[in-house]
This record gives sequence, structure tokens and C-alpha cells, in this order.
Amino acid sequence: MLIIDAHVHLYPPEVNRDPVAWATVCGEGHWARLCTRRRKDGRQVQAFPSVEELLRAMDAGGVARAVLLGWYWERPATCRRQNRFYAECVRTHPDRFSAFATLHPGAGLEQTLEEIGFARESGLIGLGELSPHSQGYGIGDPVFRAALERAGKLGMPVNLHVTDPQSKPYPGRVETPLADFISLARELPATKFILAHWGGGLAFGAESQALENVYFDTAASPLLYGPEVWTNAPRERVLFGSDYPLILYPQNSTNAEFSGLLAEANEAGADAGVFAGNAAKLLGLP
Repeated sequence: MLIIDAHVHLYPPEVNRDPVAWATVCGEGHWARLCTRRRKDGRQVQAFPSVEELLRAMDAGGVARAVLLGWYWERPATCRRQNRFYAECVRTHPDRFSAFATLHPGAGLEQTLEEIGFARESGLIGLGELSPHSQGYGIGDPVFRAALERAGKLGMPVNLHVTDPQSKPYPGRVETPLADFISLARELPATKFILAHWGGGLAFGAESQALENVYFDTAASPLLYGPEVWTNAPRERVLFGSDYPLILYPQNSTNAEFSGLLAEANEAGADAGVFAGNAAKLLGLP
């Protein structure tokens, strides 16, 4: 079965060399709290693979294409670097990678819209993963709204990080009121939204399911929910996403990989639409 992973992260080489030092120099404290923390047994919560290591992991798991998502960076300069790195990844491996651009409204309206233009011209196909609540601005920020409107006009879906209000606390956890995402989708019907992590539970409720411009990805699912969630959401709106290189089954493995989540989804009855068809249609992928 064809597999498209719609939620994968990858970082430039300078990040991977020393993530903690890089985050300190670049002022990305929130990312460091989330991504460089260790579990009680001392193991990392995620890996920091190179492009080549990601490709090998995709081959091992049978993933045909990865959609590379940016991060909800706190600095516009970091967003620019991430976007240029992804533009190079897509240029070098067009048959394996698609990518979204990241942004921060603190860059100002002109530069933010220029960055979206750069992303579009470079072959990037969406915006995200963004998180206004984590990046230090509100959903009413005028530059953010302008970016969402521009994305809608360009046909670039927007991936937004969503935290389930019932989820357990962890370092770096930020509340993301679910009503905010429903408001955005209603107020910007021309923009397609992908709400990450099953939309923080919104995928299982009728209100958000009724919005035709809202989709959900399955990123980090085993760390948040049991296998039953695969049958609790409308399949035509669900995109398979792993959140690679997050380690999804820390009790069984110390490595970032795709096979565990693919096996869980398959055993739970996920269909070809969830595994690839929905993403291909929404994102215009081959």
C-alpha cells in the first residue's frame, strides 16, 4: 500500500550537531524544552536524523513520500533558515519529499508575505506546523491572519499544532484552546486547515467535522491516545502522520522509525485514503 507521511520534521545540519547549544544561541527555548528533553531513564524523546538517515528510515518502513513540516519557531530568522533548508531538500529529492514553510508574524507583514512567496516559488506546498499559542502571538494577529488568507488564495494548506486539553502535562506543554481553531476555520473558509495530533481531540467531535476545510493528522498518536482513535474520526479527513523523528514507542524502542505506527494503523483498520489518498488529494501530490 502506498504510504505518505504528512507530518515529518527534519532540521538543518547545524541544529543536529548540537541541538541544545544551537537553541541557546538562536533563542529557540521553547523548541529546546520540547525536543531536547530526556525521559526519566535518560533517553532522548526524539532523534536528530540527517536527510540520508530519514530516507533510509522511510525505505525501511515503506514510506514513499514524507511531507516535511517546519516548526513553530520563536524567531523569524529561524523560520527563514528552515524554509531554505526545506527548499533544498525538495529540490534534491523531489520524488521523496514535499514540504511546508514556517513563519513568524514578528517579521512584519511585508516580509511574511515575501516568505510565503519564496516558499511557493521554491516548490513548498503549505504552511506549518504553526502554533500561535506557542510562538507568542494570538490567533487574531493581523499578520498571521493575512498569511492564512494568502495561503488560502494560493491553495496552500496550513498545519496547526493542537494540544488536547485533557492530555497529561509535559515540559513545554502549551494550552491551545480548541475553540480558537474552530473560529479560524469558520472565519477563513477558503483556507484548508490540517489540525495536528488529531486536532487535540477535535477529530472526534461533530462540530469540527462539519467544517469542510478542516482535516486532521495522526502525529504522535501512540503518545496521546489508544488504537481505538483510528475508527473514531471521519476517514476522509484523516492524514497519516507520524511526527518523526519523535520516538513513539519508548517502552519498546530507542529509535525513531515508521513501522510501529504503520502497524498500529493497519491493525486498527486504516484505509488507503488515510495512508495516502487523502494527503495526495489535499496537497496535490502524485
